[in-house]
Amino acid sequence: MSTYARIRIAWPKGAANAALEETPTARALVAALPFKARAQTWGEEVYFDIPVTAKLESSAKQVVPPGTVCFWTEGSALALPWGRTPVSEGDESRLVTRCNVLGRIDGDPRQLVSVRSGDAITVTSE
Repeated sequence: MSTYARIRIAWPKGAANAALEETPTARALVAALPFKARAQTWGEEVYFDIPVTAKLESSAKQVVPPGTVCFWTEGSALALPWGRTPVSEGDESRLVTRCNVLGRIDGDPRQLVSVRSGDAITVTSE
């Protein structure tokens, strides 16, 4: 799939850029930019509330490659797994439920390891 838009996710100890595919949820996210949020962590996943609501898309997945940019419809939150979560089996990145897949973080997703619960997150267009 081709890149629809690029975003930058910044926190006190770092930042990551991501490429988004064109999906209804990605369009809603881009329309809501820029916004600020508070990070929460769940195992090796960062997530935070965003000002977007969306329905579960047919391509939604629960197990995704590390670094996938996901939208958790039930919590109106962006979910960024970089490794195992409390519900993972083996080394997989398993989300709490199926989530809409929006795109991928550039480079090594383990850069998210420096995000702490409560960190201020800023999401902007790249």
